[in-house]
Amino acid sequence: MTRLALAQFSCSNHYQENIDKAIYYVKEAKKLGASLLLLPELFERNYFCQKMDLARFAYAEEEENSQTLSIFSNLAKQEEIVLPISFFEKDKDKFYNSIVVFDKDGRNLGKYRKTHIPSGNLYEEKYYFSSGDTGFQVFPSSAGNIGIGICWDQWFLETGRSLALLGADYLLFPTAIGSEPDGYDSKTHWQNVMKGQAALNILPVLAANRVGKEEEKDTSITFYGSSFIADEIGEVVEEASRDEERILFHDFDLEQIKKRREDWSIFDDRHPEMYHLLTKEKEK
Repeated sequence: MTRLALAQFSCSNHYQENIDKAIYYVKEAKKLGASLLLLPELFERNYFCQKMDLARFAYAEEEENSQTLSIFSNLAKQEEIVLPISFFEKDKDKFYNSIVVFDKDGRNLGKYRKTHIPSGNLYEEKYYFSSGDTGFQVFPSSAGNIGIGICWDQWFLETGRSLALLGADYLLFPTAIGSEPDGYDSKTHWQNVMKGQAALNILPVLAANRVGKEEEKDTSITFYGSSFIADEIGEVVEEASRDEERILFHDFDLEQIKKRREDWSIFDDRHPEMYHLLTKEKEK
């Protein structure tokens, strides 16, 4: 059995405070016997994408010089736990919403850059991030083959299917989502799209959100938590509330799930030649 865990917590505008909180949850997850812990998207700071502000590009780090990545590489080795770490990446003159995966010995297993970038009031990510150029990535690790999408990626069925075809054993979705400008509560919709990713691909899903109200001068977002773990048929097996800080964990028999996936003909019966609309260039 493989025990997978996620942490849901609030984030402040104090970098070290957030890092210390994340370290605490890593150590707690290890005490609980977890092989992997998923942290929320861009947990190092408050959600700075509420506003377009040129000064916030200073938050970005180059991978090879990243203080955040150095801290969690060492921590993964110290605690012997797999850690996918979200960070704001600078690469020459471009900026990305990225995640690096560290195996339990601290080795860097590779990087994924968020493919789908949202834009809109309170979620001004297109101002800060370029669309990722890594393509979808699966990371073979001591905790199985990890498939990762970042937040907005979860709303595209192509994400889960691509990761399944690449050999993922489960899907991880670090997230930052909360109140919408029009007052719409997207919590149920948000969970349903990922439950669908699980059921369509016969893969467990872990989604880690943040909680709490984060205020700017004239805007605010209340992040609605509701982080969850779904099994391979899309049933929610663990769920957090809208406002609590906590760890969720669940044990999965990845080999048994893989056999179940192989026993169904979901992948054998695909007809890619009929899916040309999925690869058609979007109209300008």
